[in-house]
Amino acid sequence: MQDTSHIASAFDRDLHSIQALIMKMGGLVETAISDASKALDMRDTELAEIVRKNDKLIDELEEQVSAEVARVIAMRAPTAGDLRTVLSVMKISANLERVGDYAKNLAKRTSVLSEMPVVAGSGGSIRRMSSSVSVMLKDALDAYIQRDAVLAEDVRQRDAEVDQMYNALFREFLTHMMEDPRNITACMHLHFIAKNIERMGDHVTSIAEQVIYLVTGEFPDEDREKQDKTPYSMAPNED
Repeated sequence: MQDTSHIASAFDRDLHSIQALIMKMGGLVETAISDASKALDMRDTELAEIVRKNDKLIDELEEQVSAEVARVIAMRAPTAGDLRTVLSVMKISANLERVGDYAKNLAKRTSVLSEMPVVAGSGGSIRRMSSSVSVMLKDALDAYIQRDAVLAEDVRQRDAEVDQMYNALFREFLTHMMEDPRNITACMHLHFIAKNIERMGDHVTSIAEQVIYLVTGEFPDEDREKQDKTPYSMAPNED
């Protein structure tokens, strides 16, 4: 007969190890968001290149989390509640990887925009928006570690503020383009960047929803209304 206390103890150790990987991954993603927006604002192509290179570390951690999750499921045969925890971790890690990809996309645009005239006020607006997403991410990860569904729901609701910031930037860029056609190319790049940050917020919201599911066993009942009313077609995805 198997020693269930030993199995439980081994599962707890495995879970702690996986959670450590998640927090390391989260820290790298937070840094990527901060550095990418700073590089854009300061037109620092060297910092942008660091962000691009470090995205590989985030990808490697996601692969490591997936491998650890598969091992735990195979070896520990977790119960329903424990399986929910393990699968939530894998989904959180996938969302973190996507946020890292979007930060890399911001960095890719830095070298292009550094050769163009500055669009007044855009750098500060982009940094404020990315800072909001970064704080949301920190709180979502704190909610995960603390198993705090209330904090996770607060993060979920805050995504509406990011959507509103994106909408305001979209209108601002349209104004710049109409006032001076020479701004069109730069504003299109900036719109792409703002859209990527808005999508970061969506993935952070997904992390918060996973935390709520992990704690309560249910996903949030009410669909959160998206505040982004602008055309998606103007900002295609980039990997």
